[in-house]
Amino acid sequence: MDIAALSMAMSTTQLKQQSSLAMMDKVKGDAEERGNQMVEMLEQSVPHPDLGNRIDVKG
Repeated sequence: MDIAALSMAMSTTQLKQQSSLAMMDKVKGDAEERGNQMVEMLEQSVPHPDLGNRIDVKG
């Protein structure tokens, strides 16, 4: 294989790696954002005041 072809192959491989890393970084950021939104939603939810305070044992 000549030097020019080897250089092109290495450049293509490097480009693929960089684009894969950029995509994974974006996906990670999106997942973190959705997680933060879920935490905020759960913090804002108000549980029912009587939920879990009484047990019906009459059956």
